[in-house]
Amino acid sequence: MSSSTKLNSTLKTLIDSKQYEEALKHFDQQPGLHTDFSIDMTIKACTMLHDYKRGINILQKLSSNSLSNHYIQISLIRFYMECRDVDNAYRVFASITNKCNYSYTAMFKGLRSNGMPEKIIDLLEEMKIEPDNFTLTLSFRACAQVANERAMRIGQKLIHKLLNNSRNEDIVLNAATYMLIKFGDIVNAERFYKSAKNKNIITYCAIMKGYIEKKMFEQALDLFEHVNLVKNDAMYAMAFNVCAKLGNDRAMKIGNKLLDELPDNCKNNTAILTSAIHMLMKFGHTHNAERVFELIQKKDVITYGAMLKGYVDNEMFEKALDLFEHMNCDLDHAMYTMAFSACAKLGNDRAIKIGNKLLDELPDNCKSSTATLSSAVHMLMKFGDIQNAERVFKIIEKKNLITYGALMNGYNINDQSEKCFKVFEEMKHHNIVPDESTWTILIGTYSQIAMIRQCKYLVNQIPPHFLNKQQIQNALIDMWGKCGAVEPAKQIFNTVSEPDTFTYSSMINALGLNGMGSEALNVYKQMPHNLRTEITEISVLNACSHSGLLREAQAIFNEISVKTEKITGAMIDCYSRMFLFDEAEKLIDDYEKTKSPSFVMYMSLLSGARNNRDTILSEKIFNRMLSLFPDEKDNLMSGVILVSNTYSSLGEDEQAHDFRSHHQKKLGTRVKVGLSWTEVNGEVTGFSAYDRFHPSSLKIQPELSRIAKELIENGHQFNSSCITRRLNEGETVESVLMGHSEKIAIAFNFIQEPIPEFIQIRKNLRVCFDCHAATKLIAKIRQRDIIIRDANRIHHFQRNGQCSCQDHF
Repeated sequence: MSSSTKLNSTLKTLIDSKQYEEALKHFDQQPGLHTDFSIDMTIKACTMLHDYKRGINILQKLSSNSLSNHYIQISLIRFYMECRDVDNAYRVFASITNKCNYSYTAMFKGLRSNGMPEKIIDLLEEMKIEPDNFTLTLSFRACAQVANERAMRIGQKLIHKLLNNSRNEDIVLNAATYMLIKFGDIVNAERFYKSAKNKNIITYCAIMKGYIEKKMFEQALDLFEHVNLVKNDAMYAMAFNVCAKLGNDRAMKIGNKLLDELPDNCKNNTAILTSAIHMLMKFGHTHNAERVFELIQKKDVITYGAMLKGYVDNEMFEKALDLFEHMNCDLDHAMYTMAFSACAKLGNDRAIKIGNKLLDELPDNCKSSTATLSSAVHMLMKFGDIQNAERVFKIIEKKNLITYGALMNGYNINDQSEKCFKVFEEMKHHNIVPDESTWTILIGTYSQIAMIRQCKYLVNQIPPHFLNKQQIQNALIDMWGKCGAVEPAKQIFNTVSEPDTFTYSSMINALGLNGMGSEALNVYKQMPHNLRTEITEISVLNACSHSGLLREAQAIFNEISVKTEKITGAMIDCYSRMFLFDEAEKLIDDYEKTKSPSFVMYMSLLSGARNNRDTILSEKIFNRMLSLFPDEKDNLMSGVILVSNTYSSLGEDEQAHDFRSHHQKKLGTRVKVGLSWTEVNGEVTGFSAYDRFHPSSLKIQPELSRIAKELIENGHQFNSSCITRRLNEGETVESVLMGHSEKIAIAFNFIQEPIPEFIQIRKNLRVCFDCHAATKLIAKIRQRDIIIRDANRIHHFQRNGQCSCQDHF
């Protein structure tokens, strides 16, 4: 045997046994014995090692004759493709004079591995030879991946060639079947699948994968049940995923049975067991998922991810954080995204601590992930940490709809909705087109701003095709209701073909907020029983409460089987407004037999006692609140104001002052400042109580004096019970009450030229008795409709001097 032949034989043996480095070492040690065969072998070694530099050095040894060697040309194409040098692969391919299926197969495989299925289709259109089974298989896969009109046309053309060839192998039929399913041609796909003579597990996997990708989960499950062969790992994993997607009784039965009967050889397969965890979590069987998780010996980031996502989806956020803290594998951006989501959902001290720690220690490779940083923005906003949320937002290089949505949604939940306008303008500047979810967030923003003209401006910008989307329609009903425009809300409600829970709840709430309790009740009665939820029940009870519909509220409350804290609280509010304190207190006592006390319930009771001017009951309720909720200092301060108001309403000003001063000092909190916003000439302007710093203050103050004079002339008596502090030197009851923020906002409207036809105001606190009486009179004197949305409801003050609430507030 010659030395060259011996080298060739050694190289082939080493390559076949995957000893690529050793093969290259032998090649380098015998430079004088190189032949086309030995060079071909070493190119293959470099390909497998992805060693581009060494491969290029070997190529320099090739003669012009060697470059024409067909085997070397194929090896070169594979080498360049594996090393991501697609251009040079094309150059070699172009130099081949007599192209054959081997050369096309090499190109197709390379383009596929480089994620270029469109390029495969380009070559297919140029191909002048009949494809063999290998080339056909790759062609079908490329067409399936692209799945556009061009791919479908070429794929169908290849199908005809396939039908004319009686020597097709099942692997080709599998690829053709999968392609047809991707095209949506299920009938022909099933015909191909059935025509395969020797169906193997790969055949079944191909069609099952196609069904899954086309979201035909029931068909995928049918197929799985009819497979009589020994199932492989991939099929078990797909079956668990299908059961997870379906989540119905049949899927649960099959999924659990599969898990119970899982072959021993699959019980050590991390991928299969991870799919099973995902399925069990989707079923809500978290305990069984934990049991499977414990069985997995080699847990990877995907396994932890399935558990973490399962906990988050099942709202077991504390467990999600427990798991996250005990992970012993490198975390990817998806894991951080889920962890931030869990922290956002919890929002407690532990979650805030963990969330901020994770953000501070975020690896560099995750800092470029838009999804992860967007999740961090959402988390920080939920923590109320607006400054840091804005800081993270600014460092995101590739902002998308989710990023902008997280920021705007954060502003909404932190009562800074006005900042969303600037964000929206930035989106438009960067040509980011809002999708359905983004429009929904924007509608939520304008719901909080609650100004009719602003809302009209937004609606005019929403593309018409979105206005037929139910999610958008529901949000618009809610928005119009919250800004006091009930008619547009009704019009949208009447156009919804199949109202869902949110549609009905939004409409009921819109009517209730605007004092139309009877109409809200009628909508509730139209609502199918299966659509009613806690939100619906609360909305209708609140509507009854705001309109004095006691008997109707009692009837609804008695029909509700599960009386949650909020539902019970709504009924207590209704009793308290009617001064039925015995009934309200009994309801609280019954509730507390099995559940923890609720601060909101006591506040409703205290508010009713204040309205009834009952100082004994007010103090009794407040003292009970002090003992039950000692840590809720800010909320307790609101209770202090109510008790003080009760004393003031009876002319007991000294007691009102003493009570307020004592508890304010004891609680260490300040009284919440009254704020009001109004919209004039397209701009929303805010005022605080006793505001003298607004640029228009020099005009506003004289207008306030004119309004006060007109009020007195028309019989208004300023209500001193609305003041719970001692007057300062130079103050009068009139001057203090005329300094309330809503009166300043009203005066601001009246100094405009021309004066607006209707005035709209949003207030952060409940409107006081004096402002309510004064606004009714101002509307009548100045002949302007005035809408005020306070913390509880919407008041429509009409030109006849009446309010939509019928003084029931």
